Amino acid sequence: MPISNDVEVIILAGGKGERLYPLTKDRAKPAVPFGGMYRIIDFTLSNCVNSGLKRIYVLSQYKSHSLSRHIQRGWLQFFSYPMGEFIYIIPAQQRIGNSWYEGTADAVFQNIYTLQQDMPPYTLILSGDHIYQMDYTEMILAHRETSADVTIGVVPMPVETASEFGVVRADDGMAVLGFQEKPKKAPYTMPGAPDKVMASMGIYVFNTRLLIRKIVEDAKLKTSSHDFGKDIIPRMLKHGSKVMAFPFRGIMKNSYWRDIGTLDAFYEANMDLVSVTPECNLYSPQWPVHTVYSPYPPAKMVFSGGQDGKRIGMVLDSIICDGAIVSGGRVVRSIVSPNVRVNSYAEVEDSILMEGVDIGRKCRIRCTIIDKYVKIPPGTVIGYDAEEDSKRFDVSPGGIVVVPRNTMFD
Repeated sequence: MPISNDVEVIILAGGKGERLYPLTKDRAKPAVPFGGMYRIIDFTLSNCVNSGLKRIYVLSQYKSHSLSRHIQRGWLQFFSYPMGEFIYIIPAQQRIGNSWYEGTADAVFQNIYTLQQDMPPYTLILSGDHIYQMDYTEMILAHRETSADVTIGVVPMPVETASEFGVVRADDGMAVLGFQEKPKKAPYTMPGAPDKVMASMGIYVFNTRLLIRKIVEDAKLKTSSHDFGKDIIPRMLKHGSKVMAFPFRGIMKNSYWRDIGTLDAFYEANMDLVSVTPECNLYSPQWPVHTVYSPYPPAKMVFSGGQDGKRIGMVLDSIICDGAIVSGGRVVRSIVSPNVRVNSYAEVEDSILMEGVDIGRKCRIRCTIIDKYVKIPPGTVIGYDAEEDSKRFDVSPGGIVVVPRNTMFD
């Protein structure tokens, strides 16, 4: 019997995503568009389906309508309910107490009835807001073989980023000896690599009965923040539980993993995709990334110079999706999402154009994220004058301009 029959998956998709504002103004962070045709959560869901894990609960909370709609439109087709497969979207319901989710452990606790009803041998807990490709069954098998109480997915990260992650200290056999949640000082560094830390990926495999006991115990502690990284894992280590670390193994020797919690990280992860040989491989038939497939026509580039020799529809080093039309404009190192139009003499560089964006004639756009269905008037210049941009738009610490949805121009 395959190990996948013994596992249920809980995807935590309820964070506010405040550092991704204004992209999260009207949508949950996992529902933010990514890579032209995808949503962020598509990567986690694709990993599950490709790993044969098809018993999934998605726990949502803030602004979850677009996330629920996306899953209903694009993901139900992968599951056979008569065969015991399912994907259920569970919004925060205040089933236990009068509060919304107070932490990652509390989100699972407030939905504890699902685990108690099903009681699978193992529970895989995932985040819905990371970009990576991974076969989860390898980690689950390692968890079973080591007889661990909980196994944590880990990945090497630069030491200067330690304050953004849970940091693990493990022995040579990957038994966890210590865990620091977002340490601001003196993080555990990797043996022989003082410039790196072993960061938690927010992926946990639990023995289900133990998980239930631990989150019930945690719920009774008024001093707890009810979080796996801050509370559950450190307490398990303190009380002698067997906690193991599992080094991230990407698909086809690919070690690409990104937490895109900020605008700059989101922008950089998108730009990674337009490189000649991107580490995040969207083109592998063995490990496809699934999403909602809309009936757009093929993309096209039109005009080959015209009478003045300058009206050229050109796309270089970019991703261009179905339904997009580059009509006499020039696009370089950018993401062009479905149903985008770039009009004549416009120049777009190092930018992300989300679905339905219209770039007017003679616009100059650089280092900019433009949210869905924004119409940029002819002659508009964005990304060339930081002072002027900051008066009109949100600008990230790295200088990326963000034009939110429903922006109206004078």
